[in-house]
Amino acid sequence: MKFKIITLGCKVNTYESEYMLESLIASGYIYCEEDPDIIIVNTCSVTNMADSKSLKVVRRARRENPNSLILVCGCSSQNNPEKYQELGIDILLGNRKKSEIVALIEDYFKNNEKFIYFDKNRKLDFEDMQVKKFTTHTRAFLKIQDGCNNFCSYCVIPYVRGDVRSKDFTKTIKEVETLVNNNHKEIVLTGIHTGSYNSDGKDLSDLLIELSKIEELERIRISSIEITELDDKFLDVLKNNSKICDHLHIPLQSGSDNILKKMNRKYDKKYYYEKIKKIREIRPDISITTDAIVGHPYETDLDFIEYLDFCREIAFSKIHVFPYSMRNGTAASLMPQVPNEIKKKRAHELIELSKTLEDDYIKRFIKTKQLVITEEYNGEYTIGFTSNYIKVYLKGEYLLNMEYLCVIEKVEENIAYGVVLTCNTNKIGL
Repeated sequence: MKFKIITLGCKVNTYESEYMLESLIASGYIYCEEDPDIIIVNTCSVTNMADSKSLKVVRRARRENPNSLILVCGCSSQNNPEKYQELGIDILLGNRKKSEIVALIEDYFKNNEKFIYFDKNRKLDFEDMQVKKFTTHTRAFLKIQDGCNNFCSYCVIPYVRGDVRSKDFTKTIKEVETLVNNNHKEIVLTGIHTGSYNSDGKDLSDLLIELSKIEELERIRISSIEITELDDKFLDVLKNNSKICDHLHIPLQSGSDNILKKMNRKYDKKYYYEKIKKIREIRPDISITTDAIVGHPYETDLDFIEYLDFCREIAFSKIHVFPYSMRNGTAASLMPQVPNEIKKKRAHELIELSKTLEDDYIKRFIKTKQLVITEEYNGEYTIGFTSNYIKVYLKGEYLLNMEYLCVIEKVEENIAYGVVLTCNTNKIGL
């Protein structure tokens, strides 16, 4: 039977969808975009827009494929079970039982009965999955953690993902070894709250140390980490372990101390600034990217000016900007809301600042030598990324998933263009 998977949202969802894909193929199912017998939608609920998009995708799948089995799972269905039950889904899950995807589908075809399952418990075991090889990326994502205990005032994710839990340390090492043996040179460690990883007393720093011993693994990237999780132990690993990428994504969410308190974040600007200062003392060229919410309840014009000034002071290499999205059931939903037109205006200003900061950062590396792992060829350029996550365009066609020593020649509209010097293997073209 033919199936396809539609994935919305974060790298955790990407990993879980890859597991479902691999499991179905191993059981004899065929992945196919056209006329599938089975459609799986892995949904996202991080914002109202994500919920709306997830529902729209599911409705379209049902409408355009009336004879197909429709399976829906993920954060949006966990957050809005009633809305999805109204759509006549054949197999409807929340965030549990994704690891049982094959058995659930085969039971449906055997019994011809719809199946609905939502686990409302917060205290959950880590639902273990093992991926051997990513089919759609040269980088391999690895989910090492799930859940969140922070309860930021604006966020619904702790309610739909449950409490913090982590993948077994030994299983994590073995999965990375398998991925590396299948030619993945870069591993991206991901989770809902990745920096909270803890398996029988072994934390993220311990995991990084152990993974770095895998000889063929060239890069270890952390998808996101909170500023409060960058303790001295982690900073020491960052200082001494060259396999950890020269890039950290550290959510800020607001550059106003007043709004950080309203958000129930666990730091202030001074704490954030001092940590970034320590990181840059260890790695002067590191790329620091961030997430930023604009228009959170109570955010005034003065708060936003303070916010912009702080982003300039930190000099992020990129800011991912999100207008505040009210989520029912969260503390912020009960606070006075900022008008949408003000949120849009502030988002535009912060996005423009991000473009300037990104351009400034990338231009620092003109005429420097950089190692680039190639990921795709667009017909004219081979495109890859440096350790500090600069996207580099190389004229001509080169082997993918290979590491090339390049020189950054120029930067135009936040895009770096490079020339290859050497590689571990023969190149094609140019």
